Amino acid sequence: MGNSSEILEEPKETINNYNQRKLTLLPLIFLIHFQASGGPFGEELAVKATGPLFAILGFLIFPFIWSIPQALLTAELATTFPGNGGYVIWASHAFGPFWGFLMGSWKFSSVVINNASYPLLCIDYLKLLFPVFESGLPRFLAISSATFILSFLNYTSVTIFSYASVALGTVSLMPFLVMALASIPKIKPQRWISLGQPGMKKDWNLYFNTLFWNLNYWDNVSTLAGEVDQPQKTFPKALLSAGILTCLAYVISLMSTIGSLELNQERWDDGFLAEAAGIIVGEWLKIWIEFGVVVSAIGVFEAQLSTSSFQLLGMADTGFLPRCFMSRSKWFDTPWVGILVSSLMTYAVSFMDFTNIISVANFLYGLGMLLEFSSFIWLRWKHPLLKRPFKVPMGIIGSALMCLVSTGILIYVMAIVNEVVYVVSASLTLAGVVGYFLMRFCKSTRWLEFNNVEDEPEEIERVGLLPQS
Repeated sequence: MGNSSEILEEPKETINNYNQRKLTLLPLIFLIHFQASGGPFGEELAVKATGPLFAILGFLIFPFIWSIPQALLTAELATTFPGNGGYVIWASHAFGPFWGFLMGSWKFSSVVINNASYPLLCIDYLKLLFPVFESGLPRFLAISSATFILSFLNYTSVTIFSYASVALGTVSLMPFLVMALASIPKIKPQRWISLGQPGMKKDWNLYFNTLFWNLNYWDNVSTLAGEVDQPQKTFPKALLSAGILTCLAYVISLMSTIGSLELNQERWDDGFLAEAAGIIVGEWLKIWIEFGVVVSAIGVFEAQLSTSSFQLLGMADTGFLPRCFMSRSKWFDTPWVGILVSSLMTYAVSFMDFTNIISVANFLYGLGMLLEFSSFIWLRWKHPLLKRPFKVPMGIIGSALMCLVSTGILIYVMAIVNEVVYVVSASLTLAGVVGYFLMRFCKSTRWLEFNNVEDEPEEIERVGLLPQS
């Protein structure tokens, strides 16, 4: 591993030039919500896999052993290193630039691949109303148009700095609140403790993958830390609020639907919540939820495109990538080069099989999280006096145990994928390693222009992160 004292200092000029527009608390809450969830869509498969009781317990317990550790870790490190780049900066400070670049490669690949699923999801729900989008040229044009229109919206900053994310979140969550209230007279609590229909075999792989998929990506918004107003105060509040909002949305919609309907486990596929709304309330609410799915998919796409583009900007800030990735729009102050590169890579994988898209994205994300947990523990041990505006209320042993439980979950989820996922993930990892040495070569030969960063070993005090003596 690299020398932990090799510090990549973020140029002050970049921070100072682009401080006109800042993310405030409420938009940040919904950006985090869209990163991690976007709404309770997709939780249905947990019921199909194991029955009502385990599904409810999963969405009650899993946040405490997976989501909350991620959120706490993100709050501590994002407030300690409040610059664009997020986890790339953390791994660089912990283990050196090679591991920082590899972290960036894994996380960026995960996000842009994962983001390809959301235009697909939009079109798959729209085809329920407009069957012409089911296949052929109309489907191709619809996916292409959705990707480029959503990317343009991101470029205009409408969904980054404004309250558009709040509006998208409200529209997508409101129908579930209506359904929950309407279901109260019909709820039979004994349905919540059902272990499933007799003869239905439990699918634990599907169960854990569903929980993992629905409660992931809490750390992604750290790549926008440089855009947040007073990040040391705002980040912890936003992560806590987004966590409560997201988990309540899952649990309330799940319990209201299960409690109101006779169990038919085989029907609990993606989209069943919309059918349930039609049964419990009426066709109008079913249509509203289907529309809400499309709105939610838009919100998630925009949130993840924002984090991937600002990650590239942060990597250019710290000298990992050429300075061209620092370019921002003169009109909208958005990192247009990062948006363009991220969008084109997302579009390139948009026509892959949906299951493979999700599996590869999860695996690469898992690799990044293993390095992230390691960076967190190493910085705690190596630099205990580092100024931390927010600190996880645990010592080094408690923090290690917290990460150990999450690591066990990661290893299990990563062990159950198919060979295609291993091959694609290994290829992308190799591309990341080659990319690191290629960037170093381009920097040494001056083929491309990079930000000047400190290459000689320095102590962390060099960047003012320890209390001054």
